Amino acid sequence: MIIQKTENSRISTFDPNNFSFGGTFIDHMIICEYENGKWGDVKLVPYGPIPFTPAMMGVNYGQACFEGMKAYKDKDGQVFLFRPEKNFERINKSAKRLAMPEVTEEMFLDGLKALVDIDREWIPQGEGMSLYIRPLIFATEEALKARVSNKYMFAIVATPAKSYYSEPVSVKISDHYSRAANGGVGSAKAAGNYAASFYPTQLAIEEGYEQIIWTDDATHEYFEESGTMNVFVRINDTIYTPPTSEKILDGVTRDSFIQLAKKRGIEVKVEPIPVKTVIEALKKGELKEVWGVGTAVVTTQFQALGYQGEKLELPRLSDDESYAALLKKDLVDLQTNLSEDPFGWRVMVDHVLETV
Repeated sequence: MIIQKTENSRISTFDPNNFSFGGTFIDHMIICEYENGKWGDVKLVPYGPIPFTPAMMGVNYGQACFEGMKAYKDKDGQVFLFRPEKNFERINKSAKRLAMPEVTEEMFLDGLKALVDIDREWIPQGEGMSLYIRPLIFATEEALKARVSNKYMFAIVATPAKSYYSEPVSVKISDHYSRAANGGVGSAKAAGNYAASFYPTQLAIEEGYEQIIWTDDATHEYFEESGTMNVFVRINDTIYTPPTSEKILDGVTRDSFIQLAKKRGIEVKVEPIPVKTVIEALKKGELKEVWGVGTAVVTTQFQALGYQGEKLELPRLSDDESYAALLKKDLVDLQTNLSEDPFGWRVMVDHVLETV
């Protein structure tokens, strides 16, 4: 790895009590370029702009994918990653589906650890605080040709993060737009998936909702995801979540919630969730809660479902009654070293660059 430390650290300007998630970037980034059929050297360099032209193929033809993950700092200042091998596996799954070169485990994990280590001061400490990390791959060849690119860049950037969506939100069950289709790229974290979701979400916001529950493209009769999150439904004391597929993202937080619930002895059924079943359960008083999970938000609880022109209120549960709140606490405690880790998910980041 080639390391170029910044001579102008911005850490003194960072106020952990007053910053913008997604708009505040740490001092360094990882970059690695692909050309002539192979990846070059991984470089840790000062964060900043990268020159490109409007003819860059990633901009024109959409060969771009990314990951979302976090680093956490415990009360003693130790830094941890959470299940990074899952993100490594998934970024390569996405790259393969988009006909892009896969990255090596050494590139991904060593680059990740080096970046988090050199900028560990940027990781805010405290409840709900973390460093959000964005690994990405995109086509960089300068060519207006609708074909697979010959040049790519792998990069990792990061931004301090704090809790958001702390209040329950209202979501509209989509009866027209879909996030993904059979044979498409729904199971990949393709950049274009997010672009396609913005317009339907904007329409839902105009109707008084904060987000959408995406339904299947063929019939709109089954839950798939919610916004940029995997979705969970609790009917009585059983949790339901749709199975992953080529339309549904294999979320790391989703998998963690399933395993944590099972550890607590909560019944989890991974199976298709009919919209009608959820609505009927709500009317019978059997629907206890619906929520979304994802890396950035961890958990977003829903207070109302929009369905066929109606806004149906969900029960308001205390944190002691809510499985969503209970499992979120279990996960965050594990991530931040406040509890034991029986799964081996927590990965400590050593001071690997002390001598650099």
